[in-house]
Amino acid sequence: MVEIGTWVFEGLWIAGILAFAISGALVGVRHNLDLLGVLVVGLATGIGGGVIRDMILGVHPPVSFTHWPYWTTALVGSLAVFFFHPRLSKIRTFEIVFDALGLGIFSAYGAAIASQSGVGFITAVFVGTVVSIGGGLIRDVLVNDVPGVLTRELYAVSAILGATVATVITQFTGHLLIAATVGGVLAIALRLTSYARGWHLPKPRRSN
Repeated sequence: MVEIGTWVFEGLWIAGILAFAISGALVGVRHNLDLLGVLVVGLATGIGGGVIRDMILGVHPPVSFTHWPYWTTALVGSLAVFFFHPRLSKIRTFEIVFDALGLGIFSAYGAAIASQSGVGFITAVFVGTVVSIGGGLIRDVLVNDVPGVLTRELYAVSAILGATVATVITQFTGHLLIAATVGGVLAIALRLTSYARGWHLPKPRRSN
């Protein structure tokens, strides 16, 4: 049973890496980058959050650099986007959907694992949030965009929601899979809904 659970969580993490890598590569395509540029942006988006997490937790070298399935998944996903993107009629829509999937998986799963490791509530939420927005932050910087976490709908709020719910469920029940699933679904739903409806946090009024 423990081994099955390990495989499930490993699959969740790889799914998140793939989703983020695809979203990053799509951004590279949208910015008309060459093959190397698309791969760099896709890889950075896919494994960037995990690298930041490991740096915060003092894990050296970061697991994403030493565990080949992680960076290989990001590489393959980026290559697939580069060669098959002409078949995607609405690149921006796919970019948002895959980014939301990665955001939800990483925020909830990252927070649940951090909570199970024994860290405090706030720390677990912080780790889950940083893991989920780190890759997108690196992606936007690489293509010279203002990071979406600072401007784009309820991006960070969605990550915080997923991480918070996952942490609460983990601390009260100890069920990581339920925590990751419920937190992830809520984060994905809020992110996609906020994009579709144009929800934003309040912004300062501009003086004339």
